[in-house]
Amino acid sequence: MMLRKFPLLLLLSALSAATTLQSCEFLLGSKKDDTVDDIFDQGAIDPNLVPQSVGYVPVLPFFQGFINPVDICVGYDEMIYVVDDNGVNVLDQKGTRYTIIPIPGATDVVQDRRLHTYIAGRVTVVRGGNTLNLPAVYHLVNTGTRTYSIIDTLIHPDCDESRLTTPFRGAEDEQVQFTGLATLHDNTLYVSRTGPNNYFASSARPDNAVLIFNAAGNNIDYAAGLNPVSSGLKSSVGISSIATLAAPPQRIFGMSESRNFVVTLNSTTTPLEFRVLALRYVVDPELGPSFAESSDLLDFDTTKAKRFLYQPGRFKSPEDVFVAPDQLQYSFVVDSGTDSFYQFTNRGYEGVNAPATYSDRKQIIASFGGNGSGPFQFKDPSGVCYFKRMVYVADKGNGRICRYKLSTDIE
Repeated sequence: MMLRKFPLLLLLSALSAATTLQSCEFLLGSKKDDTVDDIFDQGAIDPNLVPQSVGYVPVLPFFQGFINPVDICVGYDEMIYVVDDNGVNVLDQKGTRYTIIPIPGATDVVQDRRLHTYIAGRVTVVRGGNTLNLPAVYHLVNTGTRTYSIIDTLIHPDCDESRLTTPFRGAEDEQVQFTGLATLHDNTLYVSRTGPNNYFASSARPDNAVLIFNAAGNNIDYAAGLNPVSSGLKSSVGISSIATLAAPPQRIFGMSESRNFVVTLNSTTTPLEFRVLALRYVVDPELGPSFAESSDLLDFDTTKAKRFLYQPGRFKSPEDVFVAPDQLQYSFVVDSGTDSFYQFTNRGYEGVNAPATYSDRKQIIASFGGNGSGPFQFKDPSGVCYFKRMVYVADKGNGRICRYKLSTDIE
């Protein structure tokens, strides 16, 4: 069962105007609100928490009152979307909660450039007289207002074109999960998936995979070339999140058109040497498109950095990853196994760029964490995103959204 789609109605040239009309006072508050100006400038910075060296600084107040928040994103509409036990909370930039979208079993949220929002959750269906709970991706519009509507639902296994000729697997299909969502510059949707069936001989795609959908919601491909059963630089075992190089804010020019993506792997049953992987889109003239490893990230140049993204055993239970869409292209990872936040360059070096005044040109380690409730501590951090130089972390165990800015970004 699969609900049909709306046609594409919004032109790219109208996106910026649509965002402005939708937001205005609803998003930013009154022009006379000085608190809004302070928040947009840098938030409340406690001078006692500013590091003597370069590092991330808490921006207070943190957003509180969530029940097990597991994902966060800032949309192209510039609203903040937080997934917790109640569903998807919609906030403005001040942290004011405007509505909650009650999606069953919601785990992930993302928005494309049309301002269409996708939410991974579950759906109850009846097949052959049996009531089943299956993974689904809900497609919504107008989520930045209180008049949102669901216009489509992608339901496993029907949304996977390779399953159209294979029988329904019953309880095994119920074990499948959609674990991550990401979009591209052209509104292509990537959906990461995990599950028990990963046979190479099957005509159906493995459950451990990344499905690819076009803007109309049609399954046009999957990420070929990945290994669904074993460790390696192209593993798809236990994908827990996915990120692309295209992300808000909205812009007409300068948006990355790369089809590459980054995944985190959080399998508890398969030993994994690498748990955060960057995959490159390649096209073979005979075999067609697939995804290749980024072996250059194995170049551990200790003259440039002390720690690296591809160090074996670097992570325990990475839950989410995000790639900054600005010129620095920093990557951010949160790991519930270490209760920590990590930052890397696009070369895989851990740390931020040293200021021009520093004689030591190595990357400066800016990662932090540890179990607790302090401003630099987390309990099971499960989501991360970045928007206009602000890092947001969904701190699941503490029921809050933490915000940070790099000290060099604070004027």
